[in-house]
Amino acid sequence: MSGRSTSLAVLTALALSTPALAQEVQVAPLAAPDFFSTGARETGLTAELWRGASGQTARTVLPLLAAKPVSPAAQTLTRRVLATGGSGPEGAGQDAGVAGARISALIAQGGVKDAAAILSRTAGLEQNPVLAQAGAEAALLSGDAEGACAISDRLVAGREEVYWLRLRAYCQLKSGNSGAAQLTFDLAQAQSRDPVYGRLMGAKLAGAGDPGEPSLRNGLDYALTRDLGLAVTGPSAPAVAAALAASPSGSATWTIEGGPGPVKAAMAALAGGDLRTAQTLRASLTSDTIPGATITDLALLDALLAAASGRADPQTLDRLIERGATADAKTRIRAQQGALILAALGGSMSPQARGQFAGFTAGETKAPAARAFALDAAGVEKLQGETALLALWISADAGPAGPAAGDRARIIRALRAAGLEDDARAFAVEGLLGLR
Repeated sequence: MSGRSTSLAVLTALALSTPALAQEVQVAPLAAPDFFSTGARETGLTAELWRGASGQTARTVLPLLAAKPVSPAAQTLTRRVLATGGSGPEGAGQDAGVAGARISALIAQGGVKDAAAILSRTAGLEQNPVLAQAGAEAALLSGDAEGACAISDRLVAGREEVYWLRLRAYCQLKSGNSGAAQLTFDLAQAQSRDPVYGRLMGAKLAGAGDPGEPSLRNGLDYALTRDLGLAVTGPSAPAVAAALAASPSGSATWTIEGGPGPVKAAMAALAGGDLRTAQTLRASLTSDTIPGATITDLALLDALLAAASGRADPQTLDRLIERGATADAKTRIRAQQGALILAALGGSMSPQARGQFAGFTAGETKAPAARAFALDAAGVEKLQGETALLALWISADAGPAGPAAGDRARIIRALRAAGLEDDARAFAVEGLLGLR
């Protein structure tokens, strides 16, 4: 066969085989976007954060974090995990409602900039009223009224909802279109009358009159309050309180009194994030008697220094256990709770100390037993996102003072087991500061 004949035979075979090949090609549908895959910044956590996490737990906990104040350690943990990008909890990554709750929780716990960063990278915001509202609130709380109005202008779905009518009236007035603003304001009030928004927006529309008391219920009220020159004070929603607070640092800090005495001063320095000063003050305490401090106070300071620096201190643990077994009733409770918190960070006990420790009765728990069990299991399985959510669930129920000592110890152990060491230490420091 000639070269030309061979080429023709090959081409013919290919031509005949093409339909068969074409029939075998299957086009897979595109997967829905995972809203959790977009992160805000480097957090030290990986994209595997939510591996094995329950979508049902996320649907329960995130709205709690959006509505309830929590302690500084819990705030820091919230911001860290929710600012991390990665495939979302099981069955929740494509749920726009859960994604909106994630953003709302970030905003409420001081992560306004993180929320704005995530939303700036989220495609299709204009198609999703839940995420769009979270984005508008983040912009208003950060003083970016133009950004909030831009989101409102691009919105496609849900434009008739009352939140968007109220925001649109505000934006129309900001752009100088007072006639349209009045009409939209009237429509919003007819749909759902709000006396607080009514007096604030009414005064802004009129350009005169008494707007009444400031309001800090949400980002729009906050923007109106600022525009009207009212004092930005008074009761506020968690998100607004977070926006008014100083920009959160990467680590949890606390504000406590720095005295009387050098032990309290060292504790205050450590609470403010100045570990070096706290260590220097402790090194200067060499006398048998220390002004304004007891033996238990000094042991608690040593426990704080160990927790903050991430080192085991079995000697201090033994001292706290000894005080918890032999001191007067009031001191005994503090020492027992301090020993429980420090023990949760690890460290060995002597046989005698272990026997005394097992007899302690201080360190109450308030979390349901099943939730505590789930927390322990998540930590052992190193499910970081799930462990964080369960810890934050307990923290949200506890409020801004933080979990009870027994619950806190469980949280510390679980976070540490899951590999969230920094967060475990923050919960430990916070609990020990509460015993000062």
